[in-house]
Amino acid sequence: MQKGRGALTALHLLLVWATAAALLPTLGFGLVATAWSGGVGAAVPVFALGAVLMVGLLAMAGTPVRTVVPLCGSVPRRLGWAVLVFALGTLGVLAGLAAYGGHVDLGSAGTRIALTGAPYAVVAAFFVPNRWVRLGALAVLGTGVAYGGFVGPAQAREREHEAKVARYREHPELLYLSAAPPGIRVSHAEVGPAYFGVDYHPIRQDQDWSGYVSLTMRPALTPTLRCPELLGTGETCTVDAHGLVRTVRAFPGGTHAITLTRRHRSAEAVVTSQTLDEPGLRRLLDTLHPLSDTELEDLMREKRIDHRN
Repeated sequence: MQKGRGALTALHLLLVWATAAALLPTLGFGLVATAWSGGVGAAVPVFALGAVLMVGLLAMAGTPVRTVVPLCGSVPRRLGWAVLVFALGTLGVLAGLAAYGGHVDLGSAGTRIALTGAPYAVVAAFFVPNRWVRLGALAVLGTGVAYGGFVGPAQAREREHEAKVARYREHPELLYLSAAPPGIRVSHAEVGPAYFGVDYHPIRQDQDWSGYVSLTMRPALTPTLRCPELLGTGETCTVDAHGLVRTVRAFPGGTHAITLTRRHRSAEAVVTSQTLDEPGLRRLLDTLHPLSDTELEDLMREKRIDHRN
């Protein structure tokens, strides 16, 4: 490409980009405002007017290269070229909006406004009869597709995952698990504003297991644990020499629920079950350990943990 033709081509693509970057955000804001106040029907005339204005300005941007780009050689052909650039470039903008709606990071507000003109400049570059210009446009297009379709979504998922982990880790002093007794596993965990609850259920769905085991970690409210002053009907409570609180609640039919409460660092650990015996509950308390990253990842991957505000 001769130096003069190269300068004309660069000016041409710059004008196409500047035209779209200046007009399209204004048109977008106008469409949103009109649709918000008057409905979709009211936005149609605004879009039509904006499209006509955009095509006209693009046609003007094609004037400097009427001797370089064959489709810009005459006014009718230049208008046709402008319609093609507008239509195909708008598809690119819509793809960018879809990516942005999928939480793909497209930079600051200024960067996003600048990017609105890129699809139109890339489309215009494909009409330039020069191999290097078209190869450059193809490289830009490929980079955009790779980022918007693969790299950006992957980064968005990673950021979302890290944000979830951060929410779960807000109170690490409460995030403790116990080693599950044989035949059961963690079926569900819940992170609340001031507690961490874990339910243990049988691994086999057909296993005869009328109850479950639950573990709750909560902040310690008193210096030492003690039995409540008022007990419910059928409840008994004792405190042993090590400060462990044992509460037994009897139910009709001879069944009962055992609850053991023990101080664990700056928190209280509470385990309860209607089917696991007291030695089993004590083993749960004895095997308390901080929730590891691997355990948290497993719970998140299998959707067995929730966060409640």
